[in-house]
Amino acid sequence: MTKINRRALLKSTAGAGGLALAGSMLGTPLIAQTRSLKVGSYGGYFEDSFKSFVYPAFTEATGIEIESVTQPNSSDWLVTMQQATAAGTVPADVSLYARDALIKASRIGGLLAPLETKNMKASENLDGYFVFEDTTGVIGVGAMSWFTSMVVNPEYVETPPASWAEFWDTGQYESSLGISKLHNSNFLDIVAATFFEGEATFASNDGIVALVEKARELKANTALWWSAESQMEQAMKNGDVIGGMYYHDVAQLMAADGFSILSHFPKEGNPQGYGSWCLSTLSEKKAEAEEFINFSSDPATQALMSRMIGTAPLVDKSKTDLTDEEFAAVSGTPAIQPAYEAYLDNETFIKETWDTMLGTS
Repeated sequence: MTKINRRALLKSTAGAGGLALAGSMLGTPLIAQTRSLKVGSYGGYFEDSFKSFVYPAFTEATGIEIESVTQPNSSDWLVTMQQATAAGTVPADVSLYARDALIKASRIGGLLAPLETKNMKASENLDGYFVFEDTTGVIGVGAMSWFTSMVVNPEYVETPPASWAEFWDTGQYESSLGISKLHNSNFLDIVAATFFEGEATFASNDGIVALVEKARELKANTALWWSAESQMEQAMKNGDVIGGMYYHDVAQLMAADGFSILSHFPKEGNPQGYGSWCLSTLSEKKAEAEEFINFSSDPATQALMSRMIGTAPLVDKSKTDLTDEEFAAVSGTPAIQPAYEAYLDNETFIKETWDTMLGTS
């Protein structure tokens, strides 16, 4: 597994020459244009990376200027967009929605405009799961993905577990794991994929109870129920835990910085989350938005984002020029698809059942 320090990569390739190279990979504009598009993305390092690498390459390829808009997590952004739409304003023409927020937006209605797939031929490279369609049409096209993965400290765990089920072995992992404390952090999806029938298990309250009861069996092996990324990071660095669940991309950065951590894909896979590009119903930039989404769906752009931002591509590796090491640094197989609709439809019961389990011995 390659050790790519993306922060160093950003510093070394952010110059004009690097951007010109990125743009030349993806074509040049046929004519000079003055069109523009406001694009929302999560702030901080994520947005900075888009501004340094993706947006300039898109502008060079199409002539369309990008105005970057900082957006918070998808749930908060959904509220912002609801309020903005009611007020008749457009904070961003195109913005990122995680799948759960996209489902909510679809159910609310009137927030997202349908897109024409005929104008986004490159989206055919994506698996159909990542092209979200409701009664109005296609309202979301996958942008990039990320994984919550199995992690271990290779100094203590010589052979990574072949299955998540091995974490239930008290003889090897007693009081040594770090598991997310949040009910919707995808740990129940891991349990469902490992011991039950996957997403279908969430269809009934009895199934949910069975999942939580199986999770209860792991309490003896769990030293840390973490609710913040920094808690698990420090626990792994300090040796307080020797394994558990964590974010694949962050684990890769930690490994690149010399810490003893290995992100691993067991036979059941790891939960995959993803963000979709969505168009505001009040935007007058549909044509520009479809050009941007088409550009984003191109395998060359997906590979560019993997290298420069650390996101997992939504196209098959064979369609990109990513090396095996580059692909392993950001992605893996198989993927566990979280039970998004169940978490929305039965949120109260899932949360209460989960919290009761955590509060009891």
